[in-house]
Amino acid sequence: MKTLINLSIIFFLGISQIFAQSNEEIIKAFKTSYTLEKSGSYKKAADELKKVYSDNSYEVNLRLGWLEYNAGLFDESAAHYQKALSLKPYSEEAKFGLIYPKYAQGKWSEVISLYKKILEINPSQTTANYRLGLIYFGRKNYTVAASYFEKIINLYPFDYDGNLMLAWSYYYLDKKNKAKLLFNKVLMINPNDKSAGDGLSFLK
Repeated sequence: MKTLINLSIIFFLGISQIFAQSNEEIIKAFKTSYTLEKSGSYKKAADELKKVYSDNSYEVNLRLGWLEYNAGLFDESAAHYQKALSLKPYSEEAKFGLIYPKYAQGKWSEVISLYKKILEINPSQTTANYRLGLIYFGRKNYTVAASYFEKIINLYPFDYDGNLMLAWSYYYLDKKNKAKLLFNKVLMINPNDKSAGDGLSFLK
């Protein structure tokens, strides 16, 4: 019995040592990748992390997605972000990360779908609401754009970007009184704002 206990202790100590060594290698790889990233060596930084790559590591996949995106390796970046997302399906950061290579590749339907998936889980996510608003504003779909900007200023009534874009959306929707109120609010936030000043001049 005593022999079995001793063998168990040796086994668990051995396992602990392996995990400790593994963690040290991973942390070292992350540290090196940060140093290389600062110098703009994104691919080399990614290569460092690949030395400790694990299919089950959310953190390694997420970081590889970022580094490969910056290296211009958009397919590889998307694959790693997608892997991270499969490991943590509710992750906002993985979805936002995946948007980078999809945007770079001009895959707008996938970009929009990802923003909407973020809002399905977190309807008050201001960045997703704002960027979707910008996309629809750029497509001149001002009604849909306004619906996203409205969510932002309901949460942050004195937000510069939300008020300005909602003001312009209302302007193009011919809601001139609402647009005027919001352009004036923007000037409270930034008294020298040219865009809001131009908006008010167009309303005269």
